[in-house]
Amino acid sequence: MSPAQQRALDTLWSAFGIPFEPSLIDFDRVFGRRAPRVLEIGFGMGETTTAIARSRPAEDFVGIEVHPPGVGSLLKQLAESGLTNVRVIRHDAVEVVAAMIPPGSLSGIHVFFPDPWPKKRHHKRRLLTGAFVHALALRLEPEGYLHVATDWEEYAQEMLAVLSAEPLLANTAPDFAPRPEHRPLTKFETRGLKLGHGVRDLVFRRTALSESAG
Repeated sequence: MSPAQQRALDTLWSAFGIPFEPSLIDFDRVFGRRAPRVLEIGFGMGETTTAIARSRPAEDFVGIEVHPPGVGSLLKQLAESGLTNVRVIRHDAVEVVAAMIPPGSLSGIHVFFPDPWPKKRHHKRRLLTGAFVHALALRLEPEGYLHVATDWEEYAQEMLAVLSAEPLLANTAPDFAPRPEHRPLTKFETRGLKLGHGVRDLVFRRTALSESAG
């Protein structure tokens, strides 16, 4: 945690932070307007979140991250850029989705480069389980999208299988999708590409099936 990140946490949380509590968020009240809402899970140091929010001012973004330096970094960027369409939750994403995100309230969900937990004995810690993907699908409005990206080939194949098995989601591509324009290249990704690490994007949309179909 750098001094600047700590200062941002201390001074900017009240402006951009949403404390975790087991009650559904009233997005219209939080943002002071009615607009499409996009959830980002695991925003890292916040560069991608800031870039997307800047390029899509008519939409509101909620970022979830547990890593304090990343939270401080994003808060600092929001203040410096003057953005008002981003809010931050510092808590476990699975618990936030279950307790705070209303069903059918999101136009999009971003999960970019989640921890692949590469050792086989750690695979159970991976975020995108069937149960969590189902919970995410329920939070999407009809035709809302779930966009996942990873540079870990084996995890990409697992993600494809898990998302394809969810009846409430439909793939927008035969398998992996071209990188959508809304996802900027990160420094991490650019470095990986130079090392020959392929990046895989998956973009699924919420179907018209009812909850009972899942």
